[in-house]
Amino acid sequence: MESTSTTRQSWMSVLAHSQPAELLAHWQPLNLSPTYQVIRAPEIGLNQLQARMGATGRRFILGDMTLTRAVIMLNDNPDIYGYSYIAGRNKPHAELCALLDALLQLSTLNRDPATAHGKPAGLNKLLLSAVIYPLAAAQQERRQLRARAIASSKVDFFTLVRGED
Repeated sequence: MESTSTTRQSWMSVLAHSQPAELLAHWQPLNLSPTYQVIRAPEIGLNQLQARMGATGRRFILGDMTLTRAVIMLNDNPDIYGYSYIAGRNKPHAELCALLDALLQLSTLNRDPATAHGKPAGLNKLLLSAVIYPLAAAQQERRQLRARAIASSKVDFFTLVRGED
């Protein structure tokens, strides 16, 4: 993820696709303990997946997928809400993703955490460099490894054409 693509959509995608253990490994060394209220406690539900044959055919129901969602509100900034939707049934992971979403919004909404609430300046930069960018790099590496594994098993089919046609 480049520095120009630090939009909320980008970091939420990285958080949603993160592995819980990896996320904790990057979050815990920061020793941050922001106060927040849980607006919607992490809850587990199902999402129906739809697909199309060849990406152009009629839609059909592929199956169901388990999701966990959570919503939190920062105590210092009651107008900032953090949201998360993750695949699977890990409630603490969903809550941490929502918390990080809220914290990352602080400086994108032109708030100065250093002056407003005594928090260190550059919280957004700290979270991006210590959590989001390393997670994005790990996800990209996993995608490349998978692409190489798939490419190594690729088979090229060809057809010999007879001269009768």
